[in-house]
Amino acid sequence: MRVSHETIYLSLFIQSRGALRRELQRCLRTGRAMRYPRGKRLPQGRGQLRDTLHISQRPAEAADRAVPGHWEGDLVFGRRPSAVGTLVERHSRYVLLFPLPDGFTAQRMRPALTAAVLRLPQQLRRSLTWDQGKEMAYHADFTVATGIPVYFCDPHKPWQRGSNENTVSV
Repeated sequence: MRVSHETIYLSLFIQSRGALRRELQRCLRTGRAMRYPRGKRLPQGRGQLRDTLHISQRPAEAADRAVPGHWEGDLVFGRRPSAVGTLVERHSRYVLLFPLPDGFTAQRMRPALTAAVLRLPQQLRRSLTWDQGKEMAYHADFTVATGIPVYFCDPHKPWQRGSNENTVSV
């Protein structure tokens, strides 16, 4: 009998529920009994942003870029846990950067974003469009502090914030 050099995979079906099954599960490479699909990691709505405004609710003047003051934002990640927040004004394509050296959690993001936006003149504070990132979990607090409504894109559709996504960084 000749054996090829290919790896032979063996799968076992263990029907028992006792110690033998747990012992075999510990021998698995990951130490887990099952793998979970990526899209099903957070069941029951955990980790979702609450009370958001959809991008379709954004004023028409923001969509046609006619009036300055409508911004698009995102994060650029550096060496963890640092990041830089980017804001791009839709009318003029002006780019505003603000640092997040201690991380990009929602608790650290809100005060940094608020400070960056409050440096702008009142006429340039009309709206902000963001993706579905968890760093904007305190978007309602940001809106209260600045008076700027935050609109959110659809999940996995970054082209809805085209100004920010297509801004060239040097």
